[in-house]
Amino acid sequence: MTKALCSLSAASRSDASRPNRAAESHLASLMTAVQRYLDLMYDCDTSHFDEVFQPTAHLHGFRDGEMKAWSMEVYRDILNRRTSSKSQNIPREDEILLVDFASPTMALVKVRVRIAVGVFVDFLTWHCEDGQWLITSKGFHLESAHANGWPV
Repeated sequence: MTKALCSLSAASRSDASRPNRAAESHLASLMTAVQRYLDLMYDCDTSHFDEVFQPTAHLHGFRDGEMKAWSMEVYRDILNRRTSSKSQNIPREDEILLVDFASPTMALVKVRVRIAVGVFVDFLTWHCEDGQWLITSKGFHLESAHANGWPV
């Protein structure tokens, strides 16, 4: 189950004293897209990859002390080769830490997600085009790694 800790920025609200139905609608559709991302990280079912990532998106983050920059082609291959947490019966752990709308068509979402023995913090830039939210950029950070329940 995904924990959600969401905050809408002032840019996503038209009036602090009155809920903005359009903002609520944008948030709901974005949260559906974020759930697809978290599902993909857990089950590695790349048949849904194009429903999560824009084809031109890139990922950046440090692995083994080196900055990595991956295209979607490379990242899809990584997921195809990864043994999913779901297939290993690893308990699902993910949470939404921040949601910030720059506009009705652009948002930043910060998530924490367990992938096998690692816990990652991801900064995801989302754009909505033709009613579909897709990730256009992902920055990742390995927050911790555990083996048999102990940090490594």
